[in-house]
Amino acid sequence: MKNEEYIFENTDIVRDYECDMQGIVNNANYQHYLEHSRHMFIVDRGVSFAELHQEGIDVVVARFEIAYKTPLRPNDEYVCRLRPEKEGVRYVFHQAIFRKSDGALCVRARVDCAATVNGRLVASHPRLEALLK
Repeated sequence: MKNEEYIFENTDIVRDYECDMQGIVNNANYQHYLEHSRHMFIVDRGVSFAELHQEGIDVVVARFEIAYKTPLRPNDEYVCRLRPEKEGVRYVFHQAIFRKSDGALCVRARVDCAATVNGRLVASHPRLEALLK
């Protein structure tokens, strides 16, 4: 996926404690980076997950696919990019993490999410649809 296909990005830096004994980011931390980016995406649109939850709207991860390409190391700056889309009842986030210094692709992911309103699965919700535009 080309960079111009992504509609949102945020930048961060790898902290020492996120790395394993090999000196690379532990694989589970990439999921945290991707999740933080999805949260920042909706914050950028003037909404927070806490607000949605207070309204009875919850978005939960239903499936997570990740391909690890190039490891990040302590103090590496990285850019996390995403593109959301609607697929049936799912909200799908196509995401990637690139090392900022050389643009190397570190991770590519697909995150399928489902939405519930007051605990019941819904196919869509106007509040969520507005976030995708």
